[in-house]
Amino acid sequence: MDIDFTSLGFETNFSILDWCIVIGYLITVVGIGVYIRKYIASATDFMVAGRGLKTFLAIATMIGTELGLVTVMYSSQKGFTGGFAAFHIAFAAAIVTLFVGISGFIVVPLRRLKVMTIPEFYEMRFGKDIRILGGIILALSGILNMGMFLKAGSLFVTGVTGMTSEVHLKIVMTVLLCMVLLYTTLGGMVSVAILDYIQFVVLSFSLLFASVMSIRYLGWDNIIDTVTREMGQSGFNPFDKAGFGWTYVLWMFFMGLVSCAVWQTAVIRACSAKSTGIVRRIYMLSSVGFLIRFLIPYFFGICALVFIANNATLKDVFLSADGKANSDLSLTAMPFYLSQILPAGFIGIISAGMLAAFMSTHDSYLLCWSSVLTQDVVAPWFKKGLSSKARLLLTRIFIVAIGIFILIWSLWYPLSQDLWDYMAISGSVYSIGGFALLAFGLYWKRASRAGAYLALTCGFFALFGLPEVQYKLGSLFHPVQRLLGFTKEIPIEKLTDGMCLVKEVLPGDEIAMIYLIPSAIIGLIVLALAIVLMIVGSLLLPDKKGRSTLMKQRSNLDGLD
Repeated sequence: MDIDFTSLGFETNFSILDWCIVIGYLITVVGIGVYIRKYIASATDFMVAGRGLKTFLAIATMIGTELGLVTVMYSSQKGFTGGFAAFHIAFAAAIVTLFVGISGFIVVPLRRLKVMTIPEFYEMRFGKDIRILGGIILALSGILNMGMFLKAGSLFVTGVTGMTSEVHLKIVMTVLLCMVLLYTTLGGMVSVAILDYIQFVVLSFSLLFASVMSIRYLGWDNIIDTVTREMGQSGFNPFDKAGFGWTYVLWMFFMGLVSCAVWQTAVIRACSAKSTGIVRRIYMLSSVGFLIRFLIPYFFGICALVFIANNATLKDVFLSADGKANSDLSLTAMPFYLSQILPAGFIGIISAGMLAAFMSTHDSYLLCWSSVLTQDVVAPWFKKGLSSKARLLLTRIFIVAIGIFILIWSLWYPLSQDLWDYMAISGSVYSIGGFALLAFGLYWKRASRAGAYLALTCGFFALFGLPEVQYKLGSLFHPVQRLLGFTKEIPIEKLTDGMCLVKEVLPGDEIAMIYLIPSAIIGLIVLALAIVLMIVGSLLLPDKKGRSTLMKQRSNLDGLD
């Protein structure tokens, strides 16, 4: 939904000076990335920076990647729709990351094995076929997961600059993607690490300053009072049934573990570290960064809600009659809010940092998934292996191909849920089975290929957590959904032929009830199923004791004593 806020009397503070700051900053950043090309001598340098990252650079690049524009956008959306209760997601991520740092769970054994990708471990533990299957699922899930990144970036540009032309917007986002492809294909992980560090420093100070300005502009008491008025108890208590609920909180703890210890873009930082001791320090110190990288964007979303809820014109646009956030505009709320309160000049600095963060996340994800496709899907088919030069070329080709796909997907897929929930469930196609293989493969001697196959393929059931999938399945889920009371009210005019689960028109013909199972419930059920299948499959169909691909590496796997 495109809204011309200028016609409503709201002019953006984004000026020509801000455009100069943004363009100059981005040109400088890309120039540095291209310059770094001369330091790339091998595929190992390209994919994991020669495994030479030390503590503080590794921390900066890990947080820099996770503090991308898409993170700020989906987190602010959660703050806008969930209030202070959304803070539980940040604390869950911090607690789990600290636990991983102290215990070394999953990431330390992987670093000892000197793998470049997670499916590489699959082959060591379960065989080449599991590696190829795991690589395909990991790449597919990861590419779908980042499919909405461009849409989030485009909405930020729209909100902060006041642009309303869809054509101009597509041109801007295409240019940004081309810039990402340029320096990622040339510089690889070295480029990613250094640029993440620059982006981390610029964006950290910008976000902190914007937070202080928000409190001064809105007033702390006003923020608390408005959230209380608009959301009640659910705006503060994440366990409240009217808000997130305990199942969602539990799902977020698992997502916290995934984001730091199972998701390839985070694990590749551990694999790039100089030693296992540095790996532990990275995670312990990064736990604070993971906490802050969520809290500040959530707070921006809350401030956007306060700003909008206290203006009658804006409230009619962004909020429904019962105070619920308009799903079409909730992603736009935060950048629109910043465009109204930040002064010219500074809004250019924070926008440059945001767009650099957009590029930072894209370069890391493009490099990650292209590396997986090269290392784990293509390379295992060549008995003599691929030369370093061939791996570099193939990885760069995949980077460009993935970039083209996500450009098309961002423009095509209709996002009908919060962006974070879409990312959590699309990422679960891999992460649920991946968690089972990593945890049981590293810490249970009896884990077998059969169990690995079952757990990996089980992850596809997570797609049922996408509303669009449930809509298409129609009455197949209706009896269970209605029995358990999973319902969603939507305006009657938004009903489409694709929403064929249930169309129950209530009195007044204004509201229809669509029965949906929440994504958190789907995720937890599929997670439990994957664990059960891993255990049962391994016990019923154990590996042969003489199987070389399993026994050859067992003595090197931490936790298999």
